[in-house]
Amino acid sequence: MPGVDDDCVDPALCAYTEYVEGEEVEDLPATGEDAEGVEADVWDALYGVEDPEMPISIVDLGLIYGVEVTERVDEGVHAEVLMTLTYSGCPARDMLTDEVERAVAGVESVESVDLRLVWSPEWSIEMVTEQGKADLKEFGLSV
Repeated sequence: MPGVDDDCVDPALCAYTEYVEGEEVEDLPATGEDAEGVEADVWDALYGVEDPEMPISIVDLGLIYGVEVTERVDEGVHAEVLMTLTYSGCPARDMLTDEVERAVAGVESVESVDLRLVWSPEWSIEMVTEQGKADLKEFGLSV
């Protein structure tokens, strides 16, 4: 990404995040509450990944837009994760996406992972779950 130093992965530099209001988006935040089987295991793994700025799950922060688990012939179980970031220029992007890929790849029976960063709809505070809002308040942020 132009203007972003790829060697800069200091999570403190992501403090740019603005918690602005946006419009609510149907089906978001995605939480995996109806997931079953391996898909539920993938969601559990994603709940274990925290934002590098603060101790809050990336799922509760609303960064995960979707998970799809499929069985591929001769390839086994494949997981696709749709994810966004709180802003497109976050220098901790690579660190966070690597952690997400490792967490999902660590799920038993998942053979391959495809993580896709998406920018639409744009992330806003409305993407945060109620648990996430409580965690942000506990962290000292007014949401």
